[in-house]
Amino acid sequence: MSADPRPTDSDTTIIAQTSTRVVVPIILLVAIALLLQGHNLPGGGFIAGVLTVTGFALIYIIYGLRYVEQGLLHRTVVPRSLPAGDDESQAGPPISKEFGEIFTTGLALAAGSGLVAMAFDLPFLSQGVLFVEGLPLYGHVEFASALAFDLGVYLVVVGGLLTILAVVGAE
Repeated sequence: MSADPRPTDSDTTIIAQTSTRVVVPIILLVAIALLLQGHNLPGGGFIAGVLTVTGFALIYIIYGLRYVEQGLLHRTVVPRSLPAGDDESQAGPPISKEFGEIFTTGLALAAGSGLVAMAFDLPFLSQGVLFVEGLPLYGHVEFASALAFDLGVYLVVVGGLLTILAVVGAE
């Protein structure tokens, strides 16, 4: 009997797989919209990160961790139990390593966005806004420095929750 955690064709239905392929892009689009509006309206990095992880969790539940590793991350999957005498260093880093790097990048970006304000002799996390006028199709666009903080929070939430999901899911 195999201890392979990946689902087989009998574990999920074609309806669940098709629904996932339709729903996940919508979830990710809403997450991006919430991330981009976060500095002006409620929402932002945290809720966008939670929605993004929800989309990945749905993929994991329907298709399995092996699909996430091979199909989305393009990693070579090594069996969890190596024969005696094999070196475990050949197995490569666990999937949570990439998620830890996302977490670290987000934390550095969020903290760095506050430190930039201090470099200009402003209080920590002061917001600045740049207005760009005369753009074709858009007219004017405003770029707020709070977007960098929201993006950092987004990456922290995505990295942290996906690490938890991968570790718990691998058990």
